[in-house]
Amino acid sequence: MKKGQIELTKAEWTIIKAVWAAEPCTAPAIREKLRSTTGWTYSTVRTLMDRMVAKGLLSAEKVRHVTLFRSAVTRQQAQRSELLYALKHAFNGALTPMVQCLLDTGDISAQELAQLEALIKAKRGARTFLSASEHPVQPAGKNVRAAPPSPAPGARKKPAPSNPRDQRPG
Repeated sequence: MKKGQIELTKAEWTIIKAVWAAEPCTAPAIREKLRSTTGWTYSTVRTLMDRMVAKGLLSAEKVRHVTLFRSAVTRQQAQRSELLYALKHAFNGALTPMVQCLLDTGDISAQELAQLEALIKAKRGARTFLSASEHPVQPAGKNVRAAPPSPAPGARKKPAPSNPRDQRPG
């Protein structure tokens, strides 16, 4: 697995959260912890955990007749990868609409807003070398597109497609 590229299924998220809470741990201990919420058998849990070892998400160490499992990725690594996947696939890499969506869909406390503002201020402080023209601020929730670059002098203009569906973004 490439560094930074962590893809977890829903079942793997369930397992790794239980492992993070109890590591080092055994498959029977994880099965017992998840039995009431998932109904999974021991063989299901063990198969999932073995596959996660093969994917590099967990590590396994045989101690006598017991296999101890530990996470091979941190919670932060897994969360970051999941978030970047959503940013890339659901928002085409556009951060502002993603943040706007999160703000619009959830109840956010004053404390959380203050924490977000502090993070933004700290990030701005780290980027003081950028001028306002290099780092424009767009209003939240607005789909503002930059004007296309001017054609080079003497360049021929392509005719517009007759069918609007044939138009491709530049």
